Amino acid sequence: MTYTGPLEDRVAIRELLETYGDAVNQRDAKVWGATWTEDGSWTLPEMETVEGRAKIVEMWTTAMSHFPGVVFLVTPGMIEIDGNTARMRSYTSEVYDDPATGQTRRDHGQYDDELVKIGGDWKFKSRRFRHLHRG
Repeated sequence: MTYTGPLEDRVAIRELLETYGDAVNQRDAKVWGATWTEDGSWTLPEMETVEGRAKIVEMWTTAMSHFPGVVFLVTPGMIEIDGNTARMRSYTSEVYDDPATGQTRRDHGQYDDELVKIGGDWKFKSRRFRHLHRG
């Protein structure tokens, strides 16, 4: 099964993912940052892993300043829950103007995530991204 665990937790994890995506589109660093654990890690293909919520938010804020018109959509493909931990695979679709070329880019990717439930709320503990298609 690609979806396992209590329905209530699966819905909460999906809402966490949707909150993350909405915060990207709204450019809301406070809301976006709140989706992470304090000791979270974020791995992107072109960069080393960034660790710690404060550093992750700082990197994201800097990166977003280069992409004023980004549209970011995300959907889960798999959620597996085991108590207060979970794994999720999600897919992204991004449209943005590339500052280096001025061309509109349409990129698609995959996140492999580890999540934890803290005080009743799900948070991203680790997100590892890879490109599936760049156009």
